[in-house]
Amino acid sequence: MTQFTHIIFDLDGTLTDNTQGIINSLKYSLQKMHIDDYPENLLDGFIGPPLQWGFSQLFGLNERDTKLAVEYFREFYGENGWHQNVPYDGVLEMIAELDRLGKKMYIATSKLEKYAVQIMEYFEMDKYIIQLKGADYGGEKATKTQIITDLMTMQQLSPSPQIVMIGDTVFDIEGGKANNLSTIAVSYGFGKPEELHAAAPDYFADDVEELYEILSA
Repeated sequence: MTQFTHIIFDLDGTLTDNTQGIINSLKYSLQKMHIDDYPENLLDGFIGPPLQWGFSQLFGLNERDTKLAVEYFREFYGENGWHQNVPYDGVLEMIAELDRLGKKMYIATSKLEKYAVQIMEYFEMDKYIIQLKGADYGGEKATKTQIITDLMTMQQLSPSPQIVMIGDTVFDIEGGKANNLSTIAVSYGFGKPEELHAAAPDYFADDVEELYEILSA
């Protein structure tokens, strides 16, 4: 098993469960857009990829309406949604122990960066994280592949199997592979297990305890 020196975590669905905050923000946005005829489970597809992708691909909104829907989402999320959130069981203890072991830890998330920073500070996880890189406001550099690339460039990290990307969706695994990193898929988040297995991650963790065992080896 590879000994990892640098660990890049996704946020939603990997470290924290922000389901309620995201879903409530989406419902607010869609209501403001006068969109009310949709299956509830369609909203699950927003967790992982950039917001812009969700509104354009899942609801077929044009560029102008997508931008407006994102604004409405952020209006609710910035006030209420970001703290409707909870770390998965064992995550806080895992990060503290990995820090004790000398692991270098980072966050790469498609969430708007300022909200991701608020969440990390709220749960006091920021003291263990060297850098958090999130999506830019306009969504031009919001793909997970680009966010990881930008993080590595800013930290002057070269591709290595000792650097691992961890996430709960295919976007995380594809982003890690595109940057020539090791990858770990977690099944307790929002991704579909069959899609995660098809993405062929190097490792697969069914819970936080199993994830820690892989990372601390």
